[in-house]
Amino acid sequence: MPLLDFSAIAAQLPDTWKSTRLGQVGPARIKVLRMDERAYEEETHDYNEGLLVVSGQLRLRIGAEEIRVQAGQMYLVPAGTAHAVLAGSQGTLVIIDV
Repeated sequence: MPLLDFSAIAAQLPDTWKSTRLGQVGPARIKVLRMDERAYEEETHDYNEGLLVVSGQLRLRIGAEEIRVQAGQMYLVPAGTAHAVLAGSQGTLVIIDV
């Protein structure tokens, strides 16, 4: 895999909250997106999802709990877990799907 500058790639994306797939390492798919302060609706996946904040912050709602993920931190969402992004999330997010 080539050298990837997640922030630079995210800055070039035409739309916020639309990820682009960068590659795959084993079974893990690696994607990047740009967050823009808007909320994103609740979703559930049949795979595990790692949400790695490269810059800014991610505000997640898991059930009734709000979780703040700061730059340099990653939250692991187990398969089958409903999660939503709350308003105020901004920056660059790397998503690792397994």
